[in-house]
Amino acid sequence: MELTKEEESALAGKHGETLALAYRVLVAIGEATGADKLIPVEWAHLSGVNYNTIGDAGEEFLSHLSKDAKFKIKTTVNPMGFDSDSVSKFELDEEFIKKQHSIKQSYEKMGAIPSFSCIPYEIFELPKKGTQVSFAESNAAIYANSISTLKTNKESAFSALASALTGKSIYSDLRDDESRKPNLTIRMKTKQKDELTYGLLGYFAGKEAGSSVAISGVKELDRRSCKSLCAGMGTSGSCGMFTFGEGQKGEKIDFDDKEMKNVKDELDTAESGDVITLGSPQLGLEEISDLTTKLKGRSFRKRCMIFCPRAIQGQIRNLGYDKELSRAGAEVLYDCCICLTPLVDKEDVDSVITNSVKGAYYLRTSNGVDVNLKNLDQIIQEETK
Repeated sequence: MELTKEEESALAGKHGETLALAYRVLVAIGEATGADKLIPVEWAHLSGVNYNTIGDAGEEFLSHLSKDAKFKIKTTVNPMGFDSDSVSKFELDEEFIKKQHSIKQSYEKMGAIPSFSCIPYEIFELPKKGTQVSFAESNAAIYANSISTLKTNKESAFSALASALTGKSIYSDLRDDESRKPNLTIRMKTKQKDELTYGLLGYFAGKEAGSSVAISGVKELDRRSCKSLCAGMGTSGSCGMFTFGEGQKGEKIDFDDKEMKNVKDELDTAESGDVITLGSPQLGLEEISDLTTKLKGRSFRKRCMIFCPRAIQGQIRNLGYDKELSRAGAEVLYDCCICLTPLVDKEDVDSVITNSVKGAYYLRTSNGVDVNLKNLDQIIQEETK
């Protein structure tokens, strides 16, 4: 790789071991992917925040790193394992709580904005079109590339952390305009069109596509469906962006009712559930408003956990949505999400009802519980009174 004098100096350790380590990570990834240079990025969004994700080794590494490391660019972080305001209501292991707080403190000490959200594109002002960023959260990376017209690869926890420390990233893959052109078109041909359908479409596309895919038969998506599409795609494969319309080159395949059923059968393993979870990706203010409207005085028959970014907590309270959701029997949790949460324990819960394809995948693979997949309208119709 061709490095600037400043980058070579940092790589050689002349600006400290932490910066040298960060540059070694970037150069190693760059050489492995055939990149010829590093480029500046303006914003890093980090994964590797939940203790369930990084474990003791990750917690110790961050604790050591935070003794002298500082982030050079705007840096936001993914959800952690619980909401500090309500953690006492859950019987979580004290060691988990201690280690999670340590991870939180390490990121904050290095200068991260304590967002603890997987939807940074909803809670922060977005930079101008074409801006290079470094997003490790998969749904956020896909949303950034496809909807927000930013440029990022689907970064790993280490590469995004290295970007936060250096302000640089590898110029490869989806950072290059030519690589952003899809070489596969998926033709949307299902009769059903709701957020669950688009989550299943995303999951299907993630398995079939390369780095970029075109989706035809879709004109415009609401926020919920768009986030569901991004999350499903980010869960199942390496695809990092989509465009709407027919692609100019490559194969064309159909996503019809049969394919949708095949994908759903893989993830939908229960006929019902003990608890309802909403929020993977986390729900934004628009979705919370829509949810309270849909409830219309109805109440959940079962425990319902709703996951949101803390950035909208004040608005939720000012608009009275928190009271309406509480009346309906739902609990709103901040700073965490469905994925990899210790708040859903297989010793207490056999199965979970959700409208999230991403949530369904992680609830099964990480929490070991079965999942009943339904769209939001069906959940409200069947699980409220």
